[in-house]
Amino acid sequence: MASEGAEYDRTRGAGDTAEATGEGGRETAAPPDPKIAAAVAAAEAAGPQHGETVRIDSWIWSVRLVKTRSLGATACRGGHVRVNGERVKPAHSVRVGDEVRLRHEGRERVVVVKRLIRKRVGAPVAAQCYID
Repeated sequence: MASEGAEYDRTRGAGDTAEATGEGGRETAAPPDPKIAAAVAAAEAAGPQHGETVRIDSWIWSVRLVKTRSLGATACRGGHVRVNGERVKPAHSVRVGDEVRLRHEGRERVVVVKRLIRKRVGAPVAAQCYID
């Protein structure tokens, strides 16, 4: 019986060590701030499911390229937003890998979609959703 208890403790201890190592490995790959990691997880959970898309006006607002979604829609209607080189309407669906060009406040931003989100997120999380 004593050996069974020792074996159980050894197994349990090894599991704890593996979990700590795994968690440490994740921390180096993920942002170091736990608040940012939690926000990224929440954004992914609220994002579209596999195969779904997001409206361009909603996406540029979510990743903080414009202040409001209505400003994003107005920019699309005015021809200031291009996806893969073509002018788009506010309801155009954006996908991962699309190139988005936005002329806003006297400058042009060119970003490549890296992650689709629907809800507005903080700046550190938003920066992980596109390649500038």
